[in-house]
Amino acid sequence: MSKELFITTDLQKEWMAKIMGLESQIRGSAEKTDKLAVFPKENIQSLVELGYTTLTLPKKYGGGGITVKDMVLLQETIASFDGATALSIGWHQGAVGDLYENELWETSRLDHFAKDVLNGALVNRAASEAQTGSPTRGGRPRTTAVKKDGHWVITGQKNFTSMSPVLTHFLVSAWVEEREGIGFFLIKRDSEGLSIKETWNMLGMRGTESHDLVLNNVKVNEEAFVEFSKGPRGDKLNGWLLHIPACYLGIAQAARDYAVKFAVEYKPNSIQGSISELPNVQSHIGKLISN
Repeated sequence: MSKELFITTDLQKEWMAKIMGLESQIRGSAEKTDKLAVFPKENIQSLVELGYTTLTLPKKYGGGGITVKDMVLLQETIASFDGATALSIGWHQGAVGDLYENELWETSRLDHFAKDVLNGALVNRAASEAQTGSPTRGGRPRTTAVKKDGHWVITGQKNFTSMSPVLTHFLVSAWVEEREGIGFFLIKRDSEGLSIKETWNMLGMRGTESHDLVLNNVKVNEEAFVEFSKGPRGDKLNGWLLHIPACYLGIAQAARDYAVKFAVEYKPNSIQGSISELPNVQSHIGKLISN
């Protein structure tokens, strides 16, 4: 089914055209990104310069105010060029969209961080830990935050920190003993005691460089304590997480296009013409295109 059928607004048309303008750059770097497991910094920088990273910020904060549907369409397209670029930037897009749609912080903190985003800040939640598994299932973080001399001191290690080479802010979950709950702290990259441990060496999504975030007695002020919860957010759905399936759908579409192109171009000497002319191959291609 043609993607154009889902593009229905002027904003979607405008931004789809802008994203398509980066196709050759992003697609051209995809093989290197995956083979060498190197982060596509140039692609992310181009998206920042384009204003893409401000789109999920509401208009009243100076952003684009796009919807989840808008994000899904754009993320799917980027993923068809390069999955690592899409998944990486998607975490920022989804985090910002969720924060502001649900007003998870106090207004003054949302105002302040919106200015950072407009100036190119990149953020991702750092919640996963080896000992606790998925944070969505309510595991208690081993990372701790302790109040000392008017500051919070945070110690622990997070894994799967996608986009780690270029993140400017980390939204870190930690167990707050004195409140018996989970707090989230917005920590800047240049904070003393914060470091990236290069652990990412996987078969898939190699270019996301989702390394471990190490926090060694990182000291932050009270303003950095932005969220608190006694447990999981419950049954409330977070539509901004749809950037993840959008990414995988884009990858699948790229795989489909590659398979069709190969079938059209591959001409073994055992037959006349390309394999795309064989009935069984045509059947498979038909199923791919119709789904």
